[in-house]
Amino acid sequence: MADPRRYRFWREFDEMMDEMDRRFQELMGGFESRRLLPAPGFQRQLVPVYQGTFTVDVKDHEDEVIVVADLPGATKEDITITLIDPKTLNISFKREEEKKEEEKGYYLQERVRGEMERTIILPTDITTDESKATFNNGILELRLKKIKVAPEKRILIE
Repeated sequence: MADPRRYRFWREFDEMMDEMDRRFQELMGGFESRRLLPAPGFQRQLVPVYQGTFTVDVKDHEDEVIVVADLPGATKEDITITLIDPKTLNISFKREEEKKEEEKGYYLQERVRGEMERTIILPTDITTDESKATFNNGILELRLKKIKVAPEKRILIE
């Protein structure tokens, strides 16, 4: 005859899995009135801030690679761009900002300090020769020239 404890174990296990599934659905917004995380679009916007990073677009275009980075609150003097190797780019910046507001009986002072950094793997090898960087209104645009690869040449065996 089968041991009754064995069936109780599986029943308890199933109940535990059901409870975990219910809590996960609740966390992800399955029950709209009890949503514990922000809406999905909002999460995507906040993730770079939490991670200390920033958003980057990379486009492989004809003879160049175009990199566009959103660097909120940065000044061009604070930005460092380094080509680690022909296919790896590093962008970092340090941000220090103070904001003071005074109004009738109300005073507010906020400070934002921090460093953000991204290392980006590029789709192809690039060179710093003839590459250009522009920074305007918090948007960094890099136009990186691709390395022209010589066609393969066969070596014949004599």
